[in-house]
Amino acid sequence: MSDPILLALAVVALAVVGFFAYRFGQGFEHEEETKRLEEYDFYPFIVNESRHIEFSPEHFNHAVRYFLAHRNSVAARELIVIGEQNFVRDRFATAEINEYRRLYDRYDGDSVISDNEAYLENYKRIVSLIGRSFPNTGIEILLHNLVNPARSIVTLENGEVTGRKLEMGATNLVLDLKTRRYQNQDKLNYALNIGARQFKCTTIPIYRRDYGLVGAICINIDSRFIREAVKSNPEKLDAFIENLLKTEMQLEENILSPDEYQAALRGKRHYLDEAIRAGDADRSQLSAIMFSDIVGYTTMMATDEATALRALEVSGRIHRDRIVRNGGRLLKELGDGVLAMFDSVSSAVATAREIQSSAKAEALFQLRIGIHLGEVTVSAGDVFGDGVNIAARIEAFAEPGTIVASETVYNNVKNKDGVVCVDLGPRELKGVEEPIRLYAIEV
Repeated sequence: MSDPILLALAVVALAVVGFFAYRFGQGFEHEEETKRLEEYDFYPFIVNESRHIEFSPEHFNHAVRYFLAHRNSVAARELIVIGEQNFVRDRFATAEINEYRRLYDRYDGDSVISDNEAYLENYKRIVSLIGRSFPNTGIEILLHNLVNPARSIVTLENGEVTGRKLEMGATNLVLDLKTRRYQNQDKLNYALNIGARQFKCTTIPIYRRDYGLVGAICINIDSRFIREAVKSNPEKLDAFIENLLKTEMQLEENILSPDEYQAALRGKRHYLDEAIRAGDADRSQLSAIMFSDIVGYTTMMATDEATALRALEVSGRIHRDRIVRNGGRLLKELGDGVLAMFDSVSSAVATAREIQSSAKAEALFQLRIGIHLGEVTVSAGDVFGDGVNIAARIEAFAEPGTIVASETVYNNVKNKDGVVCVDLGPRELKGVEEPIRLYAIEV
């Protein structure tokens, strides 16, 4: 065999030996895998007995051991993100932490952290510019880097609203965004009560294809500041509005649609101008009215104020969420009572059933709910009329945890799938001349 051929064979042999030496030296016995982390059986989030999604240390450690033996850069790096978010270095035993550190080093965890910081740079600029657009309005906006949750706040504007500062850690709610995504909750809009302070908060998660949840934008509005300091003081209200509408320059451009442009030339002043002018007069309409209150709230308040206030908070949250979700309109919160209206009887009944189911799951209080279909008068954002009064009277006939409706409601839903009604017979209602037949709607 000639020398050139021997030389070529030797080079090939060395290359093969070197390749396998490298592969086995890295500890991998298989080719690179390409599955996403959630495609594996050991995905580190599970559904618990309460049907909530939670972090699973057992699955996480299984995943660590698997990716130490089987290479998958994408899934392993996402696992590192999850590990940092769930503080596994502080939670696990020494042996498990050492395995995680091996994984972290093998897949260059430091680059995951630094790469994410670079990825969030543009978000930092956006958050900063938006925050500076609303000074002295009680509106805080911030950016969380959730790959480093212990020092997650990387951008913060108007931090005096909550007193938070840069490099403070993420809250449990923000970290819970990973699990909420699997419940189709890509944006959270919620009320937050801390002692005497109240906030309206919006949290918007930031996901990356290779890493999953890596950040979140949070907008927090000081509810009490706006309701108590601003709304009740004309001078502060003027200052708030001016801060909200503050600008640096004036441009001569047209951002309107052709139709809106012509309406502006005819004198239309703002987007609701025509609707407000048309709605100045009182108007009557046929609506489904739902009235609800907490059973025994007065007694509860007298015997256990803390529990009563907690019940009121949870009840309000449940009502607001279900009413909006079903296209209703929350009209009033009257102490422990809630008044809402719906264009559809079916929507009102569906809402009432969902509210009762949620209240039962909370096991903190019981509700009575009454529903009636009747004509109501809408004026200045409020409603009046026999429809409202009858709904309130019907609610008083409901047993704790049940729904009672008038015959007009029953006639609209009696043939709906899944709706079961029990005839309670005609009942005399205070202030109503003729008895009204009532029906209990099963939850």
